[in-house]
Amino acid sequence: MQYKTSGTCSKLIDFEIDGDTITSVAFTGGCNGNLSGISSLVRGMKVDDAIAKLKGIKCGMKETSCPDQFARALEAYKSKSENE
Repeated sequence: MQYKTSGTCSKLIDFEIDGDTITSVAFTGGCNGNLSGISSLVRGMKVDDAIAKLKGIKCGMKETSCPDQFARALEAYKSKSENE
């Protein structure tokens, strides 16, 4: 799935989920080291656990962050999956 971010340096998040487990995450743009770290940490994590850990994180004075945007992407994925 691909998610277009808003309010962050990263522009897109591409991710794959198998069942309810995150199998891969790739951010386009943003701070490569930090985002590679986030991608590595959430790989193998359950979707709900990642949302709980990442949702609401802010970047400086911004109302969101790349981790928060990924949590929103996961919520959008869950909503779409539940409506299919």
